[in-house]
Amino acid sequence: MKQVKLGLCGLGTVGGGVLNVLKRNQIDINARAGRELLITHVSARREYPHLDLNGIKISTNPMDVALDPDVDVLVELIGGTTLAKELVIAALKAGKHVVTANKALIAEHGNELFAIALEHQVSIAYEAAVAGGIPIIQVLREGLVANKIEWLAGIINGTGNFILTEMRDKGRDFEDVLREAQALGYAEADPTFDVEGIDAAHKLVILASIAFGMPLQFDKVYTEGISKIAPEDVVFAEELGYRIKHLGIARNRTNKGIEMRVHPTLIPESRLIANVNGVKNAVLVKCDALGANLYYGAGAGAEPTASAVISDIVDIGRSLDNEADAFVPALGFSSGKLCDFTILPIEEVECANYLRFSVLDRPGVLSHIATVFSDLGISIEALIQREPLEDQDHVPLIMLTAVTEEKRINKALAQIENQEFIRQQVVRIRVESLK
Repeated sequence: MKQVKLGLCGLGTVGGGVLNVLKRNQIDINARAGRELLITHVSARREYPHLDLNGIKISTNPMDVALDPDVDVLVELIGGTTLAKELVIAALKAGKHVVTANKALIAEHGNELFAIALEHQVSIAYEAAVAGGIPIIQVLREGLVANKIEWLAGIINGTGNFILTEMRDKGRDFEDVLREAQALGYAEADPTFDVEGIDAAHKLVILASIAFGMPLQFDKVYTEGISKIAPEDVVFAEELGYRIKHLGIARNRTNKGIEMRVHPTLIPESRLIANVNGVKNAVLVKCDALGANLYYGAGAGAEPTASAVISDIVDIGRSLDNEADAFVPALGFSSGKLCDFTILPIEEVECANYLRFSVLDRPGVLSHIATVFSDLGISIEALIQREPLEDQDHVPLIMLTAVTEEKRINKALAQIENQEFIRQQVVRIRVESLK
């Protein structure tokens, strides 16, 4: 059996998982690949006593691994977009294939890296960059090739999903759950990428580019996090028959352009994706031939992510005797066939809205708000009004609107928030039926 020699940069959580899974399942993995997959060189700047590195060359400089002439495939698991980019480019130019779990690298620099790979007749595989162990890249790029994909919506950040699940199940507030997520290792000390939607936006742009056949355009993703979600919004959503999930949504608005947006979203509680809880991920894809299909599983973690990394390595191993054009195109569409679709600004998106007003408890307030909506052609689909608590002069007023343009709802809220009966900034959460 021929060998495929692997150079591994990064021995953290995922890198350790790759080592362990390869060793544990070596016989079956090699049989599937038709090759002996062998880690021969790793980069490490400290000792890893819990990992079996016997017989493996160890370097402190990861560039030594990328340029090692005996390495066939570079496995980049260090993260970030600076050193990682340098390593990947060096490996590609040296004629090596690359496997990476680095969503930020692909989302922000993928167009450049794919061009270099094509020039040097090698491939970049990145299944582990989105949704951990769920094989969603392969599904979109290969399994659904017969379909025109209409839209996709994903819970693609486990930290945010854990926080929203805890808020719903236990009535806790955002900051309290975030502290627990950090203690459990689900969230970083600086949780910005997770809770403000940046991590999900990196993943969404990759999914959208494959789904619709367009270049990666991370800078055009509308991004909004979950840090402003309050426990009362979770409760009101449940009362209305919805659950709040942090979704990445991409939709092909035929003849208008592509939507790419990440934000909290009310979705009907009956939808399967509404019942994806904890740190799990899920991606719902709507196709013209297959219809709606849901992909669910572990979106992070050592061995789930290692599963996706090793899947890519096996695919490369199987293809090493083929010509370069036998590789699946990086974004699923042949070179030169990507389309420069218009990316719709958030102002042109159409969706329903959940609105929570804090208003003075006096006659005429509801009538005034309803008049503003009516004048702008916005229909009210549902309404909840509460009595004031003791010693309070204001009450919550909850509305669900019909589907309307974002710019229209923005105009209405601008008029309403200027009124003296409004006590706090209006809370707005978009609503999707996901049919």
